[in-house]
Amino acid sequence: MSRRTAKNIKSVFWYIGALLISLITVYPFLWMIATSFKPEAEIYSSSLSLFSENFSLANYTKVFDTIPFGRYFMNSLFLAVAGVLTNIFLGALAGYSFAKLKFKGRKTMFSLLLSSMMIPGVITMIPQFLVLKNFPLVGGNNIFGQGGQGFINHYAAIILPGAVGAYAVFFMKQFFETLPDDLAEAARMDGCSEFRIFWNIYLPLILPAAITLGIMTFQSGWNSFMWPMIVLNSKDMMTIQVGLSTFQYQYNTMYGPLMAGTVIATIPTLLVFVFAQKYYIQGIAFSGGKE
Repeated sequence: MSRRTAKNIKSVFWYIGALLISLITVYPFLWMIATSFKPEAEIYSSSLSLFSENFSLANYTKVFDTIPFGRYFMNSLFLAVAGVLTNIFLGALAGYSFAKLKFKGRKTMFSLLLSSMMIPGVITMIPQFLVLKNFPLVGGNNIFGQGGQGFINHYAAIILPGAVGAYAVFFMKQFFETLPDDLAEAARMDGCSEFRIFWNIYLPLILPAAITLGIMTFQSGWNSFMWPMIVLNSKDMMTIQVGLSTFQYQYNTMYGPLMAGTVIATIPTLLVFVFAQKYYIQGIAFSGGKE
């Protein structure tokens, strides 16, 4: 067997492998879309088929008729956007402090921050819940945090714990460290305050990083299920992911409306990535680089 023939055979195997991986990855998404347009009887009779004999929009109508889907959609959108804004601003502020300011204990504090990234989020759920529930002077609580529900069943219970994450601080710090210190020194000589240096000089220069962090934060907040289910008890405050779970019963699942709602739920994250993918790729490519 010649070297060229062996190379061609190897290429064929690579293409077959890539095709199989692509099929395994894309098929569930295509099945979700196809199932959302199938009548209920056809879903069970041809569950794996991507083609429908009776195309129908009934499942999409049923989503809005069965649950207040529009309200859940807006709840998730509000919480996701609020999480993006707070995480970018506070993450950038802390990242700038660790990268450009000299203060005692900076390395120790940053090491502790990084170590917190090693702790699974499930472990901190109960402590976070208790802190939010017993927060003083909020939600009917007295000064000792007793007598009420605190931040439980309030949008703040979602926004505050995710207002700034260790990864956001680390991510933004990496970008700030690629920028020269001369910019800050020149601005200080002109009498600029530290916050103005951060806001007017450095922050515009890390736009790709901010957008990248925003995309990741939006996706995480939009897809969050466990935490909203724990802290938001009111039906009017449910997020779209928790709302979709109402189509799953103990002995039955309404696959048609569930898939229709899931298709709608994927649209915002797809749109965000499509319109910001250039900055996202730049941010990922340069997040670990230093000049």
